[in-house]
Amino acid sequence: MYKYFIKPILFCFAPETSHKIVLNIWKISFRFLVLKWFWNIFFNEKKIKNLNQSPNHNLHKNILGLSFPNPVGLGAGFDKNAEMLEGFAQMGFGFVEIGTVTPRPQAGNPTPRLFRLTQDTALINRMGFNNDGAEIIAQRIADFKEKFKEKPNSLQNKLIIGGNIGKNKDTPNENALDDYLLCYNALHKVVDYFVVNVSSPNTPNLRALQDKEPLLHLLQNLQNHNQKQPIPRQILLKIAPDLSQEQLDDVVDVVLQTQIAGIIATNTTLSRQNLQTSTEKLEKIGMGGLSGKPLTQKSTEIITYLKQKSQNKFVIIGVGGIMEAKDALDKLKAGADLVQIYTGFAYKGVGLLHEILKKIKNS
Repeated sequence: MYKYFIKPILFCFAPETSHKIVLNIWKISFRFLVLKWFWNIFFNEKKIKNLNQSPNHNLHKNILGLSFPNPVGLGAGFDKNAEMLEGFAQMGFGFVEIGTVTPRPQAGNPTPRLFRLTQDTALINRMGFNNDGAEIIAQRIADFKEKFKEKPNSLQNKLIIGGNIGKNKDTPNENALDDYLLCYNALHKVVDYFVVNVSSPNTPNLRALQDKEPLLHLLQNLQNHNQKQPIPRQILLKIAPDLSQEQLDDVVDVVLQTQIAGIIATNTTLSRQNLQTSTEKLEKIGMGGLSGKPLTQKSTEIITYLKQKSQNKFVIIGVGGIMEAKDALDKLKAGADLVQIYTGFAYKGVGLLHEILKKIKNS
């Protein structure tokens, strides 16, 4: 249905417009009983529950001290403001990562800022951490959890929620820690784990925080604060795919030294190598992070390297170029404990998620 009916309609619009249309339709739908009934049938909620809850399945994962109904999540950026948690749970995602969240609301970069490269099955974005701010988003998640707390067997109640956090654009790097701490404090009670995003290419100078010394300073102080909490949360670091081997080694050292939980590999790339899209079109689009099929092999190679270099001492969540079930399995075989989809979901819809779940279950 998505491939032959929904996708052709959505692809008539600009990518960001399509994204807003989908989110708005879903938000409206879940307010009305008849439309909720339609989505239950469309997503086959009973089948998803049976798949996730079967006593013999191999989908359930105990990772990060959390119970994931399955290892396939929705990557950060799709539901930045935690507006569609109910719907994504119903589709069958094992976890959803919201954000990137900043302390204060910000509009992000000027539009247009999201572009399709259909020849390459890819996207370029320079969104710039557009979000509603930590306090509003935290309340939204709290409301979601309150709504389903009396339904322990619901897909929504079992959904794991990650909080991807960053700094505001106008916060200088030397004060970045303050922003990450503000986000941590606002979201601590409502998210299940945190992701420190220092790898987006769309906030000026943010990637400089991936250098060893500033990264160590940021993560060590954040972890120290975390360990003082009555209920510490697991913290992961999201890295860029453009790091050199030496930089990856530094990242591994920092993760082990600070004893954070692990790494999400990887964010979008600045590379434009080996694309089918014309140079003229790429120049017209301009800067931004590339995601989708061109990132498939690179992100998997980084997962393999991190697993070997760390000697399996921390968790790895694999993301980047998962466009079919095989891509997800390749990342799991390379050493990822969990995987996330984003661009593949935009191109293939919820069918990709179900395809991956079936492939993992039968593997």
